[in-house]
Amino acid sequence: MTGGPSRVLRLATRGSAQASAQATAVAEAIAQATDHEVELVFVETSGDVRADVPLHTIGGQGVFVKEVQRAVLDGRADLAVHSAKDVPSTPADGLVIGAFTHRRDPRDALVGRRLDELDEGAVVATGSVRRRALLVRARPDLAFAELRGNIGTRLTRIPEGGAIVMAVAALEILGMTDRIAEALPVDDFVPAVGQGCVAVECRTDDTDALAALAAVDHAPTRHAVETERAFLAELGSGCSLPVGAHVAGARMHTFLADVERGISVADELALDGGAGDLEIARAAARSAHAAVG
Repeated sequence: MTGGPSRVLRLATRGSAQASAQATAVAEAIAQATDHEVELVFVETSGDVRADVPLHTIGGQGVFVKEVQRAVLDGRADLAVHSAKDVPSTPADGLVIGAFTHRRDPRDALVGRRLDELDEGAVVATGSVRRRALLVRARPDLAFAELRGNIGTRLTRIPEGGAIVMAVAALEILGMTDRIAEALPVDDFVPAVGQGCVAVECRTDDTDALAALAAVDHAPTRHAVETERAFLAELGSGCSLPVGAHVAGARMHTFLADVERGISVADELALDGGAGDLEIARAAARSAHAAVG
C-alpha cells in the first residue's frame, strides 16, 4: 500500500529576474532532493515598489523580505526565498531559516571599468553605503551616484568613464558575468553579510517544509553565514553604519565605518570552525564598534 501524493510546496519570491531565477533554482533543488512539487508565488515588496528611493532612506535591510515573509505567515505560501544579505539578523516571529543554499561567488564587481582604469574623480554608481565606504578607502578621489532598479536597468546606467558596482552572484544567476570588468577581492572589499547565498524560510511548526529544506541546506554555507549574521546581530538592529562580514574557511573578514566622521575599521580573524565562531564574531563586532566610536 502506497501513501498519497506529496504536498505541493508554495515558494514565495519577489518577481525580479534575479529573484525568480534564484527561486526556480531552489524549487528545482527541492523537487530533485524530495518527493515534493514546488510552485512559485510572486510577491511585490516595498523595496520593489519604491525603486527610485535610496535603500538607506526606506529601511535598508528588510525592505525586500517583509512582504515575502508575510505570504508564508498568512498561509498564501509555505516557503519564502530571499537573498540572504537582505534578511535582517533578528528572526521574524513564527519563521525559521530552514536552508542556506550553497553559496555562489560572494564578491562585489565593477561593471564598466576596472578600479585602476577609473580616472581621478570618476563617478561610481551604487546604492550601497558599504560599497561606497570601501571604495573610498581604496580611491578617496572617486565621486558617487545613486543606483537602484533591477539588474537590467542598472546595467544601462553606467556613468560615462565610470562604473557601477554589482554582486557577482547576481550576475552569475542570470548568466551575465561577461559584463564584469573586475571582481573585487573580499579581503579589501568585504561583502555584505550573507552575500552570494540564498536563504529559505518556513513556519517554525511546518514539519513537511522543514524536512524538505533540510534536504537542500548546505552545512558549510550555513555555518559561514550564521557566523557573519552573529557579527551583524551584535551591532544591533538599529545599526545604520556601513557594515560587511565574510567567512571563508577558517578566516573571517569584517568591516565597519562611520562615514560622517571618516572612520573605518577592517579586520581579519581566525576561526576554529565550531560553535565558538559565533562568539568570535560577536567579540569582533564589539571591537569594531568601539573602534569607530
